[in-house]
Amino acid sequence: MNPADKSLHQDIDRIYQQESRRVFATLVHLLGDFDLAEEALHEAFKAALEQWPEKGMPEYPYAWLVSAGRYKAIDSIRRQKRFDPLDQHMETVEALVDESAQPGKPAAAASLMEDDRLRLIFTCCHPALAADAQIALTLREVCGLTTEEVAHAFLTPAPTLAQRIVRAKAKIRDAKIPYQVPEQEELPARLHSVLRVIYLVFNEGYSSSAGESALRLDLAEEAIRLTRLLQELLPEPEVSGLLALMLLHESRRPARTDKLGELVSLDEQDRQLWDQTLIQEGSTLVEHSLRSGRFGAYTLQAAISAVHSEASAYADTDWPQIVGLYDALLRVEASSIIELNRAIALAMCAGGLKTGLQLVEALLEKDEMRNYHLAHAARAELCRRNSDLAQARLSYEQALTLCKQGPEKRFIERRLQALTN
Repeated sequence: MNPADKSLHQDIDRIYQQESRRVFATLVHLLGDFDLAEEALHEAFKAALEQWPEKGMPEYPYAWLVSAGRYKAIDSIRRQKRFDPLDQHMETVEALVDESAQPGKPAAAASLMEDDRLRLIFTCCHPALAADAQIALTLREVCGLTTEEVAHAFLTPAPTLAQRIVRAKAKIRDAKIPYQVPEQEELPARLHSVLRVIYLVFNEGYSSSAGESALRLDLAEEAIRLTRLLQELLPEPEVSGLLALMLLHESRRPARTDKLGELVSLDEQDRQLWDQTLIQEGSTLVEHSLRSGRFGAYTLQAAISAVHSEASAYADTDWPQIVGLYDALLRVEASSIIELNRAIALAMCAGGLKTGLQLVEALLEKDEMRNYHLAHAARAELCRRNSDLAQARLSYEQALTLCKQGPEKRFIERRLQALTN
């Protein structure tokens, strides 16, 4: 492969990473079928690999890929002798083709792309689908997470998630669920699932479930972008709360890994690297949401993150305030993971170490927490602080067997090594 072709193939790989789910969303809109759109997406990129080295990359790859994918799908349907005319979508596709031929007018295609992403999210979060199916489907189909990554987010076996996704797609097809953003009066009822989906996407980007990278910046940035779009559509306090939560987490990203991509714990992070602009925006959003009196779990989590951001050093963290916020959060949305985080915060309070450790150990008796590596890592750290190095070692070893992310594994290995030094 000559250098020019190699460079082009790298560009196509980059476009696939950045644009494939946006192209997919528009193809679902045009073709009305998830599986057909997925096949068309791959056919479009295959055509790009074949044609762009000879003809050059189009100025607006998104429009080219959508057009190529749609026509590939129509050809496929014709070959199978079950062609159902898609003339109602022809004007949209022709507009995309026209857009790609007019370098000065990319705005219409970009607008359509953003609209299609929101349409697809709300379709996947339709109330006719079970709550877990809504979220699993959106993470897989809208955001492109693998089945394994979605399963990790749910603490659920991958085969179970795969079946759930298949059933959800069948339900959308059979019930003819419309591909559209709901009317204004229907939006609040649909909001909870959409926010949960976006937050799970952010979490996967902020701390990858598996692989050799601790971060997936594309997913974190996508989640923030979608929340900003949603805030414009529906400026509710919890939308602002979720945006604040993600911005406050994102503000710490430059300090979360070192130059080699290895994890740096919160107590060891250089807080001078924290993005003060994001902290200011996130803190302002938290304050506005709290003042509304109509806030929920995301706003309370953002308030906890804001307390961390206010501390100029780890030792200055207001742990009692954080425990109080976790108490309020548990009244709004009880979960074992929230209980775990509260127990850790309690252990950090003066005189709270043993009580916090006991709470963590009780949580590890629950079925859903036994395979959660962070719970074992938390016990290990608290045992270490309590000078019980043998138990700390056992828990770090258990966390290591359960962890699937390279940087996290190496972080735990360093903690284990430090116990023996």
